[in-house]
Amino acid sequence: MVKSTENVKPFISRWSVPISGFLLTLMGGISYAWAVFVVPLQETFDWSRAEAVLPVSVYLFFFAVMGTLFGGYLQDKYGPRKIAVAGSLLLFLGYFMAAQIDHFPYVWWLTLSYGVIAGMGCGFTYCVAVPSARKWFPDRPALAVAISVTGFGLAATFFAPWITRMIANTSIANTFLVLAVLTSVVSLMAAWLQRVPSEGWAPAGFNSNNNGSNGNKPDTTLRGAFKSRFFYLQWVCLFSLIFGGLMAMAHLVPYGVSTLGMERPIAAVAMIWFGLANGFGRTLAGFIADKVGPLTVMLVSFLISGVAFLLFNSLATSPMLLNIFALIFGWGFAVTLGLMPAITTAAFGAKNLGAIYGALLTAFGLAALLGPMAAARAYDLTGDYALSFAGAGVLSLVGWGICLFGFKLKYKMR
Repeated sequence: MVKSTENVKPFISRWSVPISGFLLTLMGGISYAWAVFVVPLQETFDWSRAEAVLPVSVYLFFFAVMGTLFGGYLQDKYGPRKIAVAGSLLLFLGYFMAAQIDHFPYVWWLTLSYGVIAGMGCGFTYCVAVPSARKWFPDRPALAVAISVTGFGLAATFFAPWITRMIANTSIANTFLVLAVLTSVVSLMAAWLQRVPSEGWAPAGFNSNNNGSNGNKPDTTLRGAFKSRFFYLQWVCLFSLIFGGLMAMAHLVPYGVSTLGMERPIAAVAMIWFGLANGFGRTLAGFIADKVGPLTVMLVSFLISGVAFLLFNSLATSPMLLNIFALIFGWGFAVTLGLMPAITTAAFGAKNLGAIYGALLTAFGLAALLGPMAAARAYDLTGDYALSFAGAGVLSLVGWGICLFGFKLKYKMR
């Protein structure tokens, strides 16, 4: 049970909670700019592409499985602020250790420091953003949650060009050191704003039968969710959709450099477009979903993304087209992570959303291990990304089919 010190009126207004969530996820989302590290790591330490991608795959795995799964349970029990502080300290430790890469120029060192430790820190900071915002905004759930997680997607836009220049002008080690200070300081400041409302609190005029809630149905526990077939249907859907998004996130810049022969700063522009769509797309998707329903937005977006993955290798033949595809992939990724909590809430309620959604994000963790690494190993073996993006397209259409036939028939959502 959350202690009473957390059940206080939020600083300034309840909007400070999703703003805090935005800052927390912004710091964790710097991982989405990892694509600009890949080629420099290969050239500096003579690593293969798979080795250069491994740290971010492990980071995202521990973010989803260890940090978010257990962090979601812990924040439900102890309150979001303490868990966010713990995550901030882990981010500092992980990045600081990664900054010693010149002294320990090994894949295992970067995988341990950045992948495991910083990945857990990211999970702890991320896990508080969604349930806290959802509890303060039962009247506008999709928008509030989308604002909170927008930072995770938008980070690549802010940081990819800056990190590219810093690596070129200083070193990989110095870049990690700066990120250690930046991520921990901003996350600690944001953690202070985190709190949950008092039991039974609701905004004036709120009707519990509004779209996005689970009406008068009792809130489901984590154990109850594990007994539900819909939980596993949602898990498979999330894995199918995240696989391609994470693969694109890690390989758009290397694709531009290796396949299209682009200069690194020009190729890095693709991450700006991916980040813009992935970041602002979450808020836009939340706003639209509050009007027409989350499922409608998801069905249209996932169909477009699936087709785009299938056409990528044939059509992404210039910097402009690469940026257009990056925009499409970023939007599909934004819709997935921005609106899936709304589907989860409709099915299981908001009370135990942190633990249940954290358990669902194990699908994210598995996709993080398989998606970027599968594409990297395929490139190391074949020298191209043809099979990788085609496979991502097939999986995206599988996710679309689950939304169409599973979510709609089960809950008759719009």
